Amino acid sequence: MSHGLNLAQQEAVNYMHGPCLVLAGAGSGKTRVITHKIGRLIQAGLEPKRIAAITFTNKAAAEMRERAKDLIGKDARKVVVCTFHALGVRMMREDGAVLGLKPAFSILDSDDVTKILKDAGGTTDTVTARIWQWTISKWKNMGLNAEQAAAIAVDDNERITAEVMAHYQERLQAYQSVDFDDLIGMPLKLLHEFPEVRAKWQAALGHILVDEYQDTNATQYEVLKALAGENGRFTAVGDDDQSIYGWRGATLDNLRKLPVDYPTLKVIKLEQNYRSTSAILRAANNVIGPNPKLFPKTLFSELGEGEPVRIVDADSELHEAERAVARIVSLRAGDATSQGKQYKEFRDFAILYRANHQARIFEQALRKAQIPYKVSGGQSFFDRAEIKDLCGWFRLWVNNDDDPAFLRAITTPKRGIGHTTLASLGTFASQYKLSLFAALFSPSLPSVMPKRTLEGIHEFGRYINDLEYRARRTMGAEDSRTFMLDWLKEIDYERHLYEGEDSEAAAASRWTNVLEFVDWMSQRAGGSLDDASGANDNDETERKSLLEVAQTISLLSTISEREQDQNVVTLSTLHASKGLEWPHVLLIGVTEGLLPFKLDDDNGRQKMVSDETLQRLQEERRLMYVGITRAQRSLAVSWTKKRKQGRDMVPCVPSRFIAEMGLDKETTKEDPREKLKALRAEFARKAQDSAAAKAAAAAS
Repeated sequence: MSHGLNLAQQEAVNYMHGPCLVLAGAGSGKTRVITHKIGRLIQAGLEPKRIAAITFTNKAAAEMRERAKDLIGKDARKVVVCTFHALGVRMMREDGAVLGLKPAFSILDSDDVTKILKDAGGTTDTVTARIWQWTISKWKNMGLNAEQAAAIAVDDNERITAEVMAHYQERLQAYQSVDFDDLIGMPLKLLHEFPEVRAKWQAALGHILVDEYQDTNATQYEVLKALAGENGRFTAVGDDDQSIYGWRGATLDNLRKLPVDYPTLKVIKLEQNYRSTSAILRAANNVIGPNPKLFPKTLFSELGEGEPVRIVDADSELHEAERAVARIVSLRAGDATSQGKQYKEFRDFAILYRANHQARIFEQALRKAQIPYKVSGGQSFFDRAEIKDLCGWFRLWVNNDDDPAFLRAITTPKRGIGHTTLASLGTFASQYKLSLFAALFSPSLPSVMPKRTLEGIHEFGRYINDLEYRARRTMGAEDSRTFMLDWLKEIDYERHLYEGEDSEAAAASRWTNVLEFVDWMSQRAGGSLDDASGANDNDETERKSLLEVAQTISLLSTISEREQDQNVVTLSTLHASKGLEWPHVLLIGVTEGLLPFKLDDDNGRQKMVSDETLQRLQEERRLMYVGITRAQRSLAVSWTKKRKQGRDMVPCVPSRFIAEMGLDKETTKEDPREKLKALRAEFARKAQDSAAAKAAAAAS
């Protein structure tokens, strides 16, 4: 299992005697190490089903599953490859009953949470509810409940938020629902408070591999510790230089704690980079140099010096966008000796930036030049209203106590049941501590609701029961597709979309999304697409019921199959680019106030340096490092002398990170427009020479 690995990678793969930390620098082959280690563990006699490989996104889990299958074969199907959240769901579906949770609980999305918080806090203001949401999420990631949060509240706002949190948790319990933070917090509670559950899961998982370990939060670390046991049967793979998610709870403390909690921890550094040229890596090493080091390392490459890193200054954002487009055109037009013919496709280029709003002007410039592009990290397929509608129905089939799903399903499409009726039902349900669905069939409901109204909501209740019964018995791709198309016809959903849109084209586009969703759900029921749980004990072609598939929907954030292999330029935020790579990268907007982001500066330097400001600066520097190390063959870094702010143009200074890159200033200045002019002149000269040669040949 060590074939084709360098010495450090071999050491990481073959070390199985205790806890192991693999410090995997950018582009050093960490996924390769994880998949080879899975194979080595199986070779050493560990059952595949007792190996868990945990990562942070469904996309990364799918890639790892595919790589493991290619390397190991059919045994890879039994390995648990999933996200932290998916593992949490699996644990709670099996053992959540001890916490009062039924196996068919619902997982709420961000919009559902906001609505429940408005209700719990007695407000109609979305901004207030979102602030509560953010704070409650932070507390949950710290492992705090409402009572503990109230005890550490520093002001009236936090005390109010802790009170809202208590009401919010009561509602979640009543709805038999959890939010995304609960998918980590509740499994931790299971492991800490129920020794028999802890013993079961420790026995079930003989070795745990954690990808992107630097992105774990405090609660995830405690879950890992509880699952790995005192002997530390784990391999953590990460890079402290790529920790860029502090704003959502990720903490480098988890790297600091490992050697303390596990004194026998084996630390292995992967420093050979297989992605970038030496020129790009030198800039990356120089930038990250000023940050304090937990485990010092220096990346190196055997891919040669390569093209120098280019610094491009621009007068304005419009000028910067024009220069970026000119660079793409000139690199694509360049001869084979400078970049190689294989790096000329549009998909070989990425424009990376700090904040979403920076994309717009580059989109306009690319459109003007007729260059195809995509904006990565845009709206998730599952955030579209039509997909949320269908998911609401599915959630209600799976969990009748899910009140937010009930309200979405009963009102979409409209069925003559008005807000007054739903308000009466809600009051009745609250009074008797029932879910809205359970309240429908209460023998006491006729005393508070007219008979005609009652018939309408009873009909809806019976219809949901019938759909749930049929979905449970609908197996495989074809039957699932037929079932869903028949159901959409029954509720007249296509007409609902056309009535809700001013433009027929917009309605048609939404209906196409619905049909794509139906097809995707059908493929999952047919077994041709993996589910998100990482539970691959069964043969990959085994069919599932539509209801089984519906249970995993809330864990899935995108349909990655939709974006495969598009030949387009990528526009992406630096955060969304992590884990990806391109031959040519243009890192734009590298000015003080954008990268690094606002640090309460005065002309690019802090007036007063606090610990918090220093930590933020260090994370911004890591973000710059991530951006640089996305590039394989060429990197251009651009900044603007002025930037639009409101109606004004404000002066800018280059980011301190440009100076920190330590580039040779004599060789790195570039004006792509001049290069493009020279190329055009060269092409014109060659055309003239060719025409002259033909004329001479004809004359002779």
